[in-house]
Amino acid sequence: MKRELHCMLLPILEMQKSLNCLFYLEAVQVLLKHSADVNARDKNWQTPLHTAAANKAVKCAEALVPLLSNVNVSDRAGRTALHHAALSGHGEMVKLLLSRGANINAFDKKDRRAIHWAAYMGHIEVVKLLVAHGAEVTCKDKKSYTPLHAAASSGMISVVKYLLDLGVDMNEPNAYGNTPLHVACYNGQDVVVNELIDSGANVNQKNEKGFTPLHFAAASTHGALCLELLVGNGADVNMKSKDGKTPLHMTALHGRFSRSQTIIQSGAVIDCEDKNGNTPLHIAARYGHELLINTLITSGADTAKRGIHGMFPLHLAALSGFSDCCRKLLSSGFDIDTPDDFGRTCLHAAAAGGNLECLNLLLNTGADFNKKDKFGRSPLHYAAANCNYQCLFALVGSGASVNDLDERGCTPLHYAATSDTDGKCLEYLLRNDANPGIRDKQGYNAVHYSAAYGHRLCLQLIASETPLDVLMETSGTDMLNDSDNRATISPLHLAAYHGHHQALEVLVQSLLDLDVRNSSGRTPLDLAAFKGHVECVDVLINQGASILVKDYILKRTPIHAAATNGHSECLRLLIGNAEPQNAVDIQDGNGQTPLMLSVLNGHTDCVYSLLNKGANVDAKDRWGRTALHRGAVTGHEECVDALLQHGANCLFRDSRGRTPIHLSAACGHIGVLGALLQSAASMDANPAMVDNHGYTALHWACYNGHETCVELLLEQDVFQKTEGNAFSPLHCAVINDNEGAAEMLIDTLGSSIVNATDSKGRTPLHAAAFTDHVECLQLLLSHNAHVNSVDSSGKTPLMMAAENGQTNTVEMLVSSASADLTLQDNSKNTALHLACSKGHETSALLILEKITDRNLINATNAALQTPLHVAARNGLTMVVQELLGKGASVLAVDENGYTPALACAPNKDVADCLALILATMMPISSSSPLSSLTFNAINRYTNTSKTVSFEALPIMRNEPSSYCSFNNIGGEQEYLYTDVDELNDSDSETY
Repeated sequence: MKRELHCMLLPILEMQKSLNCLFYLEAVQVLLKHSADVNARDKNWQTPLHTAAANKAVKCAEALVPLLSNVNVSDRAGRTALHHAALSGHGEMVKLLLSRGANINAFDKKDRRAIHWAAYMGHIEVVKLLVAHGAEVTCKDKKSYTPLHAAASSGMISVVKYLLDLGVDMNEPNAYGNTPLHVACYNGQDVVVNELIDSGANVNQKNEKGFTPLHFAAASTHGALCLELLVGNGADVNMKSKDGKTPLHMTALHGRFSRSQTIIQSGAVIDCEDKNGNTPLHIAARYGHELLINTLITSGADTAKRGIHGMFPLHLAALSGFSDCCRKLLSSGFDIDTPDDFGRTCLHAAAAGGNLECLNLLLNTGADFNKKDKFGRSPLHYAAANCNYQCLFALVGSGASVNDLDERGCTPLHYAATSDTDGKCLEYLLRNDANPGIRDKQGYNAVHYSAAYGHRLCLQLIASETPLDVLMETSGTDMLNDSDNRATISPLHLAAYHGHHQALEVLVQSLLDLDVRNSSGRTPLDLAAFKGHVECVDVLINQGASILVKDYILKRTPIHAAATNGHSECLRLLIGNAEPQNAVDIQDGNGQTPLMLSVLNGHTDCVYSLLNKGANVDAKDRWGRTALHRGAVTGHEECVDALLQHGANCLFRDSRGRTPIHLSAACGHIGVLGALLQSAASMDANPAMVDNHGYTALHWACYNGHETCVELLLEQDVFQKTEGNAFSPLHCAVINDNEGAAEMLIDTLGSSIVNATDSKGRTPLHAAAFTDHVECLQLLLSHNAHVNSVDSSGKTPLMMAAENGQTNTVEMLVSSASADLTLQDNSKNTALHLACSKGHETSALLILEKITDRNLINATNAALQTPLHVAARNGLTMVVQELLGKGASVLAVDENGYTPALACAPNKDVADCLALILATMMPISSSSPLSSLTFNAINRYTNTSKTVSFEALPIMRNEPSSYCSFNNIGGEQEYLYTDVDELNDSDSETY
């Protein structure tokens, strides 16, 4: 019942527009008594209150309002009932709504308020009423139009006067910079214009594009009186817009003849130029305003002034085909053959424009029909290029040469072959001895151009004059082998590539060699198949084109081309017309079959077509990869499903030992991986196979951080066992900061894996420390990773981080994890030695901060070097200062007898010199560490028979060797530690 009443209420209210409201008030009251929905909306989201407000149904509105929770509800356009009342000018309704709480400043979807609509419609009493109730008279909509703009645009003078009396800003611009005066001029509201000017509006104010109100008045349909008012009140007639146009340009553009006279009489500059160099005369000529041209010329306009591209007004008139304008301009007299910046005369322009009357006018005036532009083109070239038959006829009849060559070597016939769809111009040129065999500088003749643009009629016309196979010969030599001016591709290639099968039908009747090749060895059939032009493929096959011809570069056939781009119809045609056993599995230069290429590019239709034709699903390329390997990499699930349905083996290995399962896990294609695992299960095969370097699919998924794949693999029992390379999946996960994968591994396989070691004795904690992945480090430590575990070179994770300058890891290990700072590697280097050896000052300072034991400060490595030796040698000033402050010995000597000071020397000779100088500067007791060094140095220079000499100070070397990219995983030796035989502690192994 409620729905029925709702449906009845809306049409009744609509009828109130023309019938007695009091009669329907009773109907409304009856409906309301029966619980009609007062909030019902029509298709425009308008409620009964909207309808009542729009139709002055005050009594109905009075009955509805008490039942409404909100009188400010908006319709689809965002308008409230108050908007509708204001728009319709119903003052009584406005009063009612305002008295019942209507928001006077509510705005619609364009931010327009009720006062905007009242002002626009000229409802002065409603405007006054709204203002009296607090409406903002300066409010703006989304385009910054004020009520004054609205009233000015519709010519509502009473509202305009009222708003001006209230003191609103008459020069307020909208979003486009237009003031109310602009808007009034644009709409031809001369009464409003007069009022605004009298009130002091700025007649020369520019908008965002630099147009003044005078520009608008000059251009608008009804702006004549507005223009006179502006000019009479001091508007600048020479003011330019941002594109350089004056009001006189605007009159020329729109053909405002009388207004142009007014502007000229007011002092306008006749030959003022816009940004393109065009004067008002150019503009008038371009748009064919003959009266304006006459006025401008009479007023002294220069007909020989150059505009855009150096063109005269006559160029523009001729190009646009205005013969009367041409006649006016010619009467002023100047050299008709004067060219523009590109060397084109007015006759070129007329030929391009196609107006025969203009062309004949210029020819009769003495224009040179053989004059060429800077590109070597005559007017006949332009007429042919634009298929202007009448102009072409007139030029040829006047004696223009039909075989003239331009700079590109093209004749008018070349251009006609390019653009002439009906062949009319081309036929006329041929009948007047145009030579279709002339080739341009690229080696193309008219046949090539007709073929490239698919102009069948042109080809037939040319063939009727001269056999096409004859035209394809030069000096009696085959086109593709002629060294002089030979095109690299034939007309057959051009027609096939662009899909012009009708042109191709003409060509194949005359050109015998359908397997002609371009420079890459591709045939027309190859190009047609590559682009998917089925009709062209069909034409060529029916005429005997070879299907299994391979190109020179990739050694691919048309079948490969169709499969690569997924053109299934072409593929079916090609395979159906070739020997299936040879065609379906034909290989390219890399051993790839059409099936592999289809899968690689995800063309499911082609995959099924090839499989149904008996394609070998397990064929391998030169790298041992099958089509399934490609599907695993690209993730095309439908293609993979098709291959598996046809018996593809998911465990075939490529040359690196990788199966499709490896590749799908490495690339993160969870759908493909699931299908492959299911296939392996159906074969009772072990999917956890290792590749040539011992890596399983789980290693790959963990390294690349594909968590969904890791989760799926861990659901398989076989992946929950330790398989493959000792550099475990957890190592792979943490070294690439894949915390999620690492957490899955630990949760599934247990915390014991956090201390698993690889073949070099390194734990996952070593890997995380090496790459400074703190989150992974925290995860491992939270599962009781051994913070002081040592690898085969004696390095702890802290040493690994210190040597590589991983400050975040160093800070965590020395602070939170309490790593042992006293441990030494195989070369007896501490973490402090290693940080200093590579110049990692911040890491060294972090370690020093935790050291209080003086013995550790002075600990020596295998070369008897203390941290002070190493830090000094590497110029770590702050570390040296901190070491000295913590009691580092300045007299400790290394295996060469050098103190830390001498260790700073760049080489042993400098160190010896420094020792001699120090010995001279300070007395040295026999017990001093420098004693033996000094005497040895003296003996070295005074006793030639002495064999004792200084060895070079060992330098802490950096032998970087890092984990290689997992995308190039090889044997463990490829990415793990590098063995070094040197004894120097700084030559210790690194990641």
